[in-house]
Amino acid sequence: MEITLRPLTHDQLGAFWQVAFSDPHAEWTKWNGPYFHEETPTRREFLEDIGINEFQDNPTRQVIWLDDKMIGMVSAYFDDGALLRWLDVGITIYDERLWHQGIGTAALRLWITHMFKVINLPHIGLTTWSGNERMMGLAEKLGLQMEARVRQVRYWQGRYWDSIRYGVLRDEWFARHPDTEG
Repeated sequence: MEITLRPLTHDQLGAFWQVAFSDPHAEWTKWNGPYFHEETPTRREFLEDIGINEFQDNPTRQVIWLDDKMIGMVSAYFDDGALLRWLDVGITIYDERLWHQGIGTAALRLWITHMFKVINLPHIGLTTWSGNERMMGLAEKLGLQMEARVRQVRYWQGRYWDSIRYGVLRDEWFARHPDTEG
């Protein structure tokens, strides 16, 4: 089982949409910020606009490949906008049958390492919510520290949940993952 990260190319847009967005009620949509109530794009919206402008050849989004199959995406965004000093990362594995197999751990490890190597920042963060215990476990497994718990600010399914922020410093990351430095 080989896990790699690669940018999404134009000729892969249709296949990626099928993997990620063809089922608007897929299990992953219940865990990836469901309180935002974002709708998955239609195939047409994705192929004609969103995929080209937001996903294709975007250095802050890469497809997770399991051997020769697209299965997910890693992403990064600047929490502070144009200041470009506060980077958060994210990950989505679209097929829940692939969860709990170490794929997310391997992919996010590759992504955080890559981000530290291409962007000269001392800190990388990851934000989730208290209902997403798998994401919290993944962050902790990789050595990210819980840096903030903003209580009861995410409303989902009739109740309030906490927003959870994790982070890791560059020197902490490479001390914990010395085989990734270089």
